Amino acid sequence: MLNVTLRQLRALQAIYSSGKISSAAKELGLTAPAVTLQLKQVEEEAGTMLFDRTADGMRPTDAGLAFIEAAQAIGERLCLLQDEVDAIKGIRKGTLRLGVVSTAKYFAPQLMAGFMREFPDIDMTLATGNRQETIANLKNHAVDIALMGRPPKDVPVRAMVFGDHPLVIVARPDHPLARVRDISKKRIAQEHFLIRERGSGTRVSLEIFLGEIPGRLDNLGTEMGSNETIKQAVMAGLGIAFISAHTVASELETGRLVILDVVGMPIRRQWFSISRSDRTKSPAMTAFEDFLLDKGTMYLPLLSTLYPDAAYREDGTAR
Repeated sequence: MLNVTLRQLRALQAIYSSGKISSAAKELGLTAPAVTLQLKQVEEEAGTMLFDRTADGMRPTDAGLAFIEAAQAIGERLCLLQDEVDAIKGIRKGTLRLGVVSTAKYFAPQLMAGFMREFPDIDMTLATGNRQETIANLKNHAVDIALMGRPPKDVPVRAMVFGDHPLVIVARPDHPLARVRDISKKRIAQEHFLIRERGSGTRVSLEIFLGEIPGRLDNLGTEMGSNETIKQAVMAGLGIAFISAHTVASELETGRLVILDVVGMPIRRQWFSISRSDRTKSPAMTAFEDFLLDKGTMYLPLLSTLYPDAAYREDGTAR
């Protein structure tokens, strides 16, 4: 494989991303025959087909996927080399691709802005998605660092805690349980929940919380695709929600939502900074992690009083 060139690897990546020789050629500024020749040369070097030619386009074989992953790793290492050389020369610049689960999008932009004020020559990009999508971005080397609630188990990672992540149950201010204290898990399980899609970390936590209630997970609630939709649905009176407190800080402050006082809540999780342990950290990644440790909690939303003052216990007695 030592005869394979960077130009050929870029051609393979372009074919993979576009699915067609003609599209890859346009992306690379080459002719289609030139890209075809590069593919043929690599296949001859490998001694096997790297793409299946189908009616739907070029589909990578298992060997082709191995080449694509190697090409991505080589590209990352070259970018890291540039960052390392710049660091040696005393240049505080580089690139950083940040991935965050959708719950973190409520503070990630402010966090990025704070970091970029201190490191204006580091170019940052932001990718948001649910937990499964963010983990996939880590697997595919599409992000350098991911912010999420629990480290993945199927990817070799470094995990660093940078702040608390409370999970709460919210309702409309006029909900019958809004002024009740010490609501039992059995009682709250009778309510209709508005829930995230499968793959969401918040949904997994809710399933764990209600898992001991017989049959409760058989019909968990009404599924919705985003925290914003869930918040609007709760405010409309369609149900209650188990959600990150950081996503509802504004609505709690303005009184559009209230946190229900459920026994065992809030569930206190933690925010983690995640990066792959099988790759070398760039200076930009190190700078961002140091920033998180030093100032990350400053950018997490703050909650004022969690519950209304006038309240009574579930048994009806004053508190």
